[in-house]
Order: sequence, then C-alpha cells, then structure tokens
Amino acid sequence: MNTTNTTLQLWIKKLLDNSVLSVNSTVPAYEAAKLMENSKAGAIIVLENQVPVGMVTNRDFTEKIIAHSYPADTPIRRIMSTPLIFINPETEINTAAELMASKKIRKLPIISDDSVIGMVIASDVALAIPEQ
Repeated sequence: MNTTNTTLQLWIKKLLDNSVLSVNSTVPAYEAAKLMENSKAGAIIVLENQVPVGMVTNRDFTEKIIAHSYPADTPIRRIMSTPLIFINPETEINTAAELMASKKIRKLPIISDDSVIGMVIASDVALAIPEQ
C-alpha cells in the first residue's frame, strides 16, 4: 500500500464519530425518535441479536412515519433502511465518498467484528478528501 492510501485510511479513523446510538429492532419508533432527539443524533443503528441490521435517519421518520401515517408505536425495524450500508475502519476515504455518492446516503456506519464503532457523515468526508 502506498503512503497516499495509508493517509486516506487514517482520515476515516479521524473522522469517525464513536457516539453512535443503537436500539433493538423491536423498539417502538417514538422511543427511537426520542432517543435521537435527546442525543441530538441524526441517525440510529438498528440491532437484531446485537448485530447491526439497519439504520433509521431523521429522513426515514419523515418519509415513512409521517408520509405513510404509520403509528408512532410502529417497531423501528419496519422503517429502517436495510440492508445496512457500511464500511470498515480500513476503508479508504475516496472509497467511502464514492459509496456515499452512489447510494445517495449522508451517514455511513463503520463496523468492525459485527459492532458499530463509529459513523462518518458526508460533509466531513467531503472536507477531508484531498484536492485532486
């Protein structure tokens, strides 16, 4: 691996926010929303048997709960985005940026050994990519 790739990988580790919220897939949507509000988080990871299987963002609440008139006690698994799109800590920042752009996502969990260790957001990734 060349020095540039190593430098780019280090950026992912620098950018990750390790204060990631998670809930069990059976938790009612209103509880997850309240947790996100109290933590000022824009996303929450959904777990089944302690394994990350999906993610819910503020946008998911708007599009799925409000637009489809789901009740507030709908299990969070019903509105989660799945399969979970993620990267590992060794992912190069350009690869993360390309994945985010191609999937049209702004938040990307970082998973190691079936555990979420952090999350990167698109604005941080964009700022960290060296000018070409």
